[in-house]
Amino acid sequence: MKYVVTAATGNLGQTAVKELNKLVGAENVIVIARNTDKATKLFLNNEVRHGDYEDKSSMIDALKGIDRVLFISSQPSDKVDRATAHANVVDALKENNIKFVAYTSFPDAQNSTTPLATDHRLTENAIKEAGIDHSFLRDNWYLENEIGFLQSGAANHDALYWANNKAGWALERDYAEGAAKVLTSEDPREIYEFAGKTRTYDELGKALQEATGNHFAIKQISHDDYVKSLEEAGLDTPTAELFASFQAPIDSGSLNKESNDLEEVLGHPVTPLVDAIKEVLAR
Repeated sequence: MKYVVTAATGNLGQTAVKELNKLVGAENVIVIARNTDKATKLFLNNEVRHGDYEDKSSMIDALKGIDRVLFISSQPSDKVDRATAHANVVDALKENNIKFVAYTSFPDAQNSTTPLATDHRLTENAIKEAGIDHSFLRDNWYLENEIGFLQSGAANHDALYWANNKAGWALERDYAEGAAKVLTSEDPREIYEFAGKTRTYDELGKALQEATGNHFAIKQISHDDYVKSLEEAGLDTPTAELFASFQAPIDSGSLNKESNDLEEVLGHPVTPLVDAIKEVLAR
């Protein structure tokens, strides 16, 4: 059985490859990346193949002789929209008669109204329409997404936020381990809503206080004031607005999805939040 991790040089991909190497042996795990030089340096014991989501032919070639695929969703691109890039991957999966694909999707992708869910919903539909056996790994929020909030508290500065709802924060490596275990499962489910325990920013801030021993203020402010605070910290307006937008899926309630799927797949608890915060800050 041959396994592939696509977009493997990202943080999620790197950890997924390591987990798969433990589960099935590096000789059975193939890495697909746009930057093969980087991948070759990262993965000394794995076969590396070139594959670019924006180039369908490269993905068709990269997936030859493969049985199971961890299809890691891409970041939006200026050259080719993500829905088209993902459609290229699905076409390549179908062309190669892939037996099974695990795709990293978005929480409740088929019903979510947040714009971030749109491309994931289209990709899920394309995989189903292609008739490929699959699992959709609907990942909630990575704790690493909150590095600015965490670093503020670590520096004993006010921890600011504007979103008024909850997210299921967990470490990226917990999501990656879950993905590897689903990919190697004999009887995987179609849908996994992967998440840590849902919490508010205030709860995240209190865990940060415990992790750092600092007694900074945890403050909810308006969206506009949040953007201003980022500008005052040195960001230009477009970048500040971009960073502020990262909290929009939380504010909308799109990430307020309580689920034990991740813990069940891992076979152990998700990394406790205080420990997870310490881990992120120590990097």
